[in-house]
Amino acid sequence: MLDKFFLALYALLVTVIYILALPFLYFLSKRKTKYKRSIPARFFLKRNKPLETDGILFHVCSFGEARAIYPLLDVLPNELLRLTTTTQTGYEAISLKQKEQSRYLAFEPLLFSWLKPQKVLVVMEAEFWYLLFALAKSRGAKTMLINARMSDRSFPKYKRMAWFYKMLFKQIDEVYAQSELDKERLVFLGAKNIKVIGNIKLANIPNPTKALTKPKHRLICGASTHEGEEQLILEAFVKLKEVEPEARLILVPRHPERFEKVSTLVEECASSEHYSWHNYSQSEALNSDIIVADVLGELVNIYAISDIVILGGAFAKLGGHNAAEAAQFGCKIISGEHYFNQRDIFSMIEGISIVSQDNLARRLQQHGQLIKTKIIQKTDISPILESIRKEL
Repeated sequence: MLDKFFLALYALLVTVIYILALPFLYFLSKRKTKYKRSIPARFFLKRNKPLETDGILFHVCSFGEARAIYPLLDVLPNELLRLTTTTQTGYEAISLKQKEQSRYLAFEPLLFSWLKPQKVLVVMEAEFWYLLFALAKSRGAKTMLINARMSDRSFPKYKRMAWFYKMLFKQIDEVYAQSELDKERLVFLGAKNIKVIGNIKLANIPNPTKALTKPKHRLICGASTHEGEEQLILEAFVKLKEVEPEARLILVPRHPERFEKVSTLVEECASSEHYSWHNYSQSEALNSDIIVADVLGELVNIYAISDIVILGGAFAKLGGHNAAEAAQFGCKIISGEHYFNQRDIFSMIEGISIVSQDNLARRLQQHGQLIKTKIIQKTDISPILESIRKEL
């Protein structure tokens, strides 16, 4: 009875929020390029018909999460795959695996009519949509949360809403956590049937899709960078060029909507320092002092020929990014201090150098003291696959 009352109350609340937000969402979809497709699809169901029934529904958020489930998708029946996401880059990634059955996830109040019965629901990391779990479970699906984590930064926020997460975890049948610490925190929030299997982003690390020509001189990759981090890396690179004039830098912004802004920033730096530069979309030749990788899907190819990787997302307080893709090539890796979302992956990699913003330039100049990274542990995804296959 309590669960039904909570479901009705929650549905009423998010419906009111949805109605009030509609004008703002419409305005945002017209002003922001990255929301041009996702907002109309998620909140207005434009060109977003329901998925077919009786399949395996995977829900992810970002491009990285979508790529992380590829090893699962590759060994399950393609005709049973149903894939959803909430972001543009996530949609592009899932569409590569199942074009006909890939969708933007409808916002919660719309799920009552949009979500069809499935055999299994598999949700990545922290996509805690209550109605998604509750409705999928009530319509016959086994519900699973995989790669579950609770970072040091986010856990206090979850604790303050523990009453809500206790209700949510009632709707989740199985949880696959990244670490024992994550398990402990998830138990506090009401999760049950938890198995610790590590981070699935280490289960099957993406391989290069093509071989790039490595420059003769040292190549530094500023990878998955965010606002403010490009400037920081450029300043460190300028210092390095004072002692190593032939060094080259390739910047790979995390989000495509920032490509133009980063290109402008690099152009200003190049003009000031008398460097050459170009956009990767214009030429894959790494023959300029600075290159802006204004394309998607090339980062692993770039890692394969990089000497040093400055990994973004951790100089800004964003939680960091997956270091395994670079570590598989033995790259020397420098990360900022704010890698709280990646601690499990970082613990499985030997040799990552952690520095503050103020020390980045000095550490880059002293790159001879860095050691090549090495992955010392991988993840077994077979328990997830076994659980899914029981329902087919």
